[in-house]
Amino acid sequence: MRFLITGGAGFIGSHLTRFLISEGHKVLILDNFSTGSPKNVDSESGSPVPEIVDGSVCDAELVDRCTREVDAVFHLAAAVGTFTIARKTIESLRTNLHGTEAVVEAACRHRVPLLLSSTSEVYGLNAKTGLTEDDDRVLGSPPHSRWSYAEAKSVDETIAHAHAVEHDLDVVIARLFNTVGPGQSGEYGMVIPRFVRQALAGEPLTVFGDGSQVRCFCHVLDVVPALVALLREPGTRGQVFNVGGSEPVRIDQLARRVNAITGSPGGIVHVPYDAYFEPGYRDTPHRVPDCAKARARIGFRPTRDLDEIIRSVAADQRAHAVIRS
Repeated sequence: MRFLITGGAGFIGSHLTRFLISEGHKVLILDNFSTGSPKNVDSESGSPVPEIVDGSVCDAELVDRCTREVDAVFHLAAAVGTFTIARKTIESLRTNLHGTEAVVEAACRHRVPLLLSSTSEVYGLNAKTGLTEDDDRVLGSPPHSRWSYAEAKSVDETIAHAHAVEHDLDVVIARLFNTVGPGQSGEYGMVIPRFVRQALAGEPLTVFGDGSQVRCFCHVLDVVPALVALLREPGTRGQVFNVGGSEPVRIDQLARRVNAITGSPGGIVHVPYDAYFEPGYRDTPHRVPDCAKARARIGFRPTRDLDEIIRSVAADQRAHAVIRS
């Protein structure tokens, strides 16, 4: 088969590209390299290489041309990361809304199966332990850019679901909870690669607020096969599936584990949200997924624990000398 991966040169996209190629498939990548890099999808000597198109998912004509050439689409392209959303809110909204609209409409026109990558951010401030796919969204006030990412991705899901209902689009939605692993940058706000970079540099790990926020992390090598399985699974049209880890951890405890695993003497420093974000910034205090639906449907069970995730990120950063302030 031939797959289109939007954002295929990014963190998750590059791992997905390698996975599909290893299965003998052909991959077409559409990426504008705003956060991804062609180096992320460099193939080993003698291995097949993906075809790469340099362009934006907001270019509807380009998206259409790419879509009509493939058998299925993984839509991963998005503006992501708390720092990106806070600093480039308008650009992020355009990418996440118009880009998804272009991809969904192209998939619908050409009758191509689609997996839409969404995010646990859509749950917002809902602090229930074990969030299920049908749980309510609880978002803060719209003027706070903090919630613009969740709003955009929620609309993305609505667009996809409406096309499934009204036009029989074969689309499935994967709601990801903090996917982490080798190749991920902390530059855009992702906490584990940011902590690891600081630890390897011997710097204090910057924890926002009091560090009591609870998260679950999932290794990208557990997530990617789940995405492929969801796209292949029959009878999932218009459905949403949580995909995430099962080991809750407080962010201050996470920082201590990163220091312990890397042997860093840097310690931890707490910083107020206002030092990096807009006044009145609110973080979600608790976000833990219930992945029973994905487990029942595709047998999804993450096999890599949090310590292995941290070690893999540290090994990758050491190998690539990503130790800078």
